[in-house]
Amino acid sequence: HPTLRVRRAALRGTPGYGGDPQPLRVESRPFATYGSALHVHLPQPLRAGQLLSLEIDYEAGEGPGVCWLAPEQTAGKQKPYMYTQGQAVLNRSFFPCFDTPSVKCTYSATVQVPEGFTAVMSATSWEKQKDNTFVFKMSQPIPSYLIALAVGDIVSADVGPRSRVWAEPCLIEAAKKEYDGVIEEFLAVGEKLFGPYVWGRYDILFMPPSFPFGGMENPCLTFVTPCLLAGDRSLADVIIHEISHSWFGNLVTNATWGEFWLNEGFTMYAQRRISTEVYGLAYTCLEAATGRALLRQHMDNTGEDHPLNKLRVVIEPGLWGVNPDDTYNETPYEKGYCFVSYLAHLVGDQSKFDAFLQAYVNQFKFQSITADDALGFFLEYFPELKEKGVDSIPGFEFDRWLNTPGWPPYLPDLSPGEQLMKPAEELAELWAADNLNVEVIEAVDITAWRTYQLVYFLDKILQKSPLPEGNVERLSKMYPKISKAQNAELRLRWCQIILKNNLEAEYGKVKDFLHSQGKQKYTLPLYRAMWGGSEAARALAMETFSATAPQLHVNVQNYVKKILGLEVAE
Repeated sequence: HPTLRVRRAALRGTPGYGGDPQPLRVESRPFATYGSALHVHLPQPLRAGQLLSLEIDYEAGEGPGVCWLAPEQTAGKQKPYMYTQGQAVLNRSFFPCFDTPSVKCTYSATVQVPEGFTAVMSATSWEKQKDNTFVFKMSQPIPSYLIALAVGDIVSADVGPRSRVWAEPCLIEAAKKEYDGVIEEFLAVGEKLFGPYVWGRYDILFMPPSFPFGGMENPCLTFVTPCLLAGDRSLADVIIHEISHSWFGNLVTNATWGEFWLNEGFTMYAQRRISTEVYGLAYTCLEAATGRALLRQHMDNTGEDHPLNKLRVVIEPGLWGVNPDDTYNETPYEKGYCFVSYLAHLVGDQSKFDAFLQAYVNQFKFQSITADDALGFFLEYFPELKEKGVDSIPGFEFDRWLNTPGWPPYLPDLSPGEQLMKPAEELAELWAADNLNVEVIEAVDITAWRTYQLVYFLDKILQKSPLPEGNVERLSKMYPKISKAQNAELRLRWCQIILKNNLEAEYGKVKDFLHSQGKQKYTLPLYRAMWGGSEAARALAMETFSATAPQLHVNVQNYVKKILGLEVAE
């Protein structure tokens, strides 16, 4: 692999520190498998409040936070690509830093890349200088995990007054078409609800297909999966989620990864508030119902009382290892969303709760906070609720929400979505029957159904699978909109249905989907389904993994190896 050669700002004659740069004794101490703590011994003691600059000359490049892609792992397949992924604790392998979300700082970077390549970063300003050198500055304080760099054969196109899309040349037209004019609408609604957007630009970088996440909310430049290029704007809600992080996560940040729900639960709530304003309540409730189904699936898999199914997770060596990524699951997102919805329910008035969210962002902007800070502020903001003791209502105690694993004590009312859910449920019932009532089935017109209504229908089919002999084949023929979909959310569920019904004739679709992308949320469930299936399904898993392993992110490779019972390299 190439390495990054880096020099950082130096320990120089800052006020009160006599003149020339001083040599320092630096030692490095191991910290589990996640790098080494860097201990710097200063030649003389410093006074509190005194400024110093520290220059560290180092090389990086082999660590887990820096991803080097061969040309075949990119969309264009012509040139290599590199990107960094800092969340949760990987940026320590990219540059020396206080790699905790509790510390925020500004940064600047000068990046020189070979001709024919472009560098982009999560920065408020950038300029290109001679010798293909790019200079970046982030003028707002951010935690280390949000510092991100990508270098590749990438070009850009404007899609709004403060937004552009970046992608490999072969994807740029599709990206422009999908997001032209859309982002500004989401940003404007977000500002109306949560206060000013402080980051200047909101650009999107469409990553190579091996990118393991749906999106990464790097400020000013969200990194997203190319799976969002569905061709019909049907997956734009993922962008709403990343935009919502501009207030919840990036501006007000969880101080520890054990309280990740402060980032994600508030962001899910904010996403669904924006979605309600843009798409209406019924569609948003339907999307939230698919989220709730994912939480149900997760808790059924792990058991409700699993310690990860709490909002406050203990992350310590020996329990999950020290990598917070290993604790990643649906709970902070969907159970977190339920808790924020419960707070809104206690207030009982949407406009008052919206005003609270603005005040919360304003109170804690550019800070890292704990759940106690957030909930304390909630009770101070609504003294009448504090007086009523809403934090200790039996069964709904704030402490229980945070520290007891299990299903959320309160679920927001999703009944406005019934008008979209009911037809989907009824159609799924018809397809699960031993004798298909083809006449009634054909009378249901699904041409106008949007993505989440189709997803909801497929989730119901999956729950009822395996279906009676021959039904899935007939469903496949009747709805090419589903069985031949290019939309990744539909493809995932169709592949799950193929595997649950052991439809060997359509195994090729599972293989194609896993060859086309490496998103963790799509890849792992399919390997779990294959490994839990027939001999033929297990063979498909092994064959597909040996062909696609090189194009997967190293974390995803390791998670798949665990599922398949293969050796995982340290």
